[in-house]
Amino acid sequence: MSTSGTPAGARGARGAAVGRRIAIGVVHGAWRPRALGTWRVPPAGPVILAGNHAHNVDGPVIMGTSPRPVRFLVKREAFVGPVAGFLRGIGQVSVDRHGTDRAAVAEALAVLDAGGVLGIFPEGTRGEGDFAALRAGLAYFALRSGAPILPVAVLGSNEARGRLVPAFPPLRRRIDVVYGDPFTPVAPGGRRTRAALDTATLLVQERLAAHLKEARRLTGR
Repeated sequence: MSTSGTPAGARGARGAAVGRRIAIGVVHGAWRPRALGTWRVPPAGPVILAGNHAHNVDGPVIMGTSPRPVRFLVKREAFVGPVAGFLRGIGQVSVDRHGTDRAAVAEALAVLDAGGVLGIFPEGTRGEGDFAALRAGLAYFALRSGAPILPVAVLGSNEARGRLVPAFPPLRRRIDVVYGDPFTPVAPGGRRTRAALDTATLLVQERLAAHLKEARRLTGR
């Protein structure tokens, strides 16, 4: 409970709703997102959106196309200056990628315990966006919370650079966002050992890679 009497979780949920509205305006104003399979996102209850990560705009694009507000785990390095207050204001969760960030883990689990949507880039950092190397965090959150994982493939965000702002995709470029079927990974024997977590991570990676392959087939990208 904060000093103002408002639970931090409630503030985060309201902030995420505001962040979704901002993302819708920015993403649809700057580019031409085409979202497929949004009906697969459960209308209520906890769910983890697991997205591939090839460009910095992937997070906002998912936030702007998801039918529900999303609270992403965002690298701590992004929380600097005025940006830090903005990210916290829209409900995003700061995480230290270089160690076990217990505060971030607790906040992420609280999002799921409250029936919210947690966004994760399971590759841990921006790369080829092909789910080739996953960290164990995604499987851990799913096993610990019981929340289903829903794969999300963002395609086209890194295919070209804008003329005016090279750091972003060209204005009005089409970006495809394909939402897959939710699934719940199960650890062998229901255990939460490191070996069981590693096994679950491999199973999750197979499902995410299969979704990405299907998304590319559907979109022709």
